[in-house]
Amino acid sequence: MLSERGRGRLVGGLTFLQLVGLIVPFVLLLPIVTPPGAYLADAAASSTRIRAGVLLLAVNGAVTIGISIAAWPTLRRTSEALGLWLVVLGALMLGVQMVDNIHILSMLSLSQAHAAGGASADSLREVATAIGTTRRWAHLSELLVIDAWILVFYLSLIRARALPRLLSAFGLLTVAAHFVAIPLPGFLGLRAVAEAGMPMALSHVAAAGWLVAKGLGGPCAASANLIE
Repeated sequence: MLSERGRGRLVGGLTFLQLVGLIVPFVLLLPIVTPPGAYLADAAASSTRIRAGVLLLAVNGAVTIGISIAAWPTLRRTSEALGLWLVVLGALMLGVQMVDNIHILSMLSLSQAHAAGGASADSLREVATAIGTTRRWAHLSELLVIDAWILVFYLSLIRARALPRLLSAFGLLTVAAHFVAIPLPGFLGLRAVAEAGMPMALSHVAAAGWLVAKGLGGPCAASANLIE
C-alpha cells in the first residue's frame, strides 16, 4: 500500500505525464488544424504524425483517470464529493477525447481520399467543411471538460491542504484565464487567445513538482493537522 508521500509522487509524476500528453499531440496535430480549412489538401501528407497525436491523446485520457484514481484514497478523506467529481470528470474527459479523435481521423480519411483523387473534389469539400465544423464544437466541449477537471483537481488539493496557498491560487487563476480566453470565446463566436493557456502549463508543472517532492501528506497537510 502506498504511503501519502508515495501516492503524491505517483500523482505528481502522472500530472507531468498528463501535461506532456496535452502539449505534444497539439504540436503533432498542427497540420490538420492550421491554417483553418486547409486540412483537406494538407493532412494526408502528415498522416503518421496525426495518428500518433490521436493515440497520445487517447493515452492521456487514461492517464487523467489514473491521476483521479491514484489521488482518491487521500482526497476522499477531506472531501468525498470532490474526489468523486475528479474521477467522474476524468472518465468524461476520456469520452469526449475519443469523440474528438473520431472527428480528427475522419478529417484525415477525407484528406487521403482527396489526395487519391477517388471522389469529386467539390463533394469532398462540402463534407470536409461539415466534419471540420463538427470537430471544432467537439474540441471546444473537450476543452470545457479539461478545464473542469483541472479546476476540481486544484480544489481537491486545496481541500486536502496538499499545496501551498500561493501555488493553489496561481493554479485556479490560470484555469480561469484558460477558460475565459479559449473555450468561452469559441462558444460565443469570438476569437480565442491561445497564448492565455500557457500559464496553466506552468501551474501544472509547479503543482506536479510540489507533489513529487512533498507528497499528498506534505508540510501543508501536516501543519493543518497540527492546527486542528
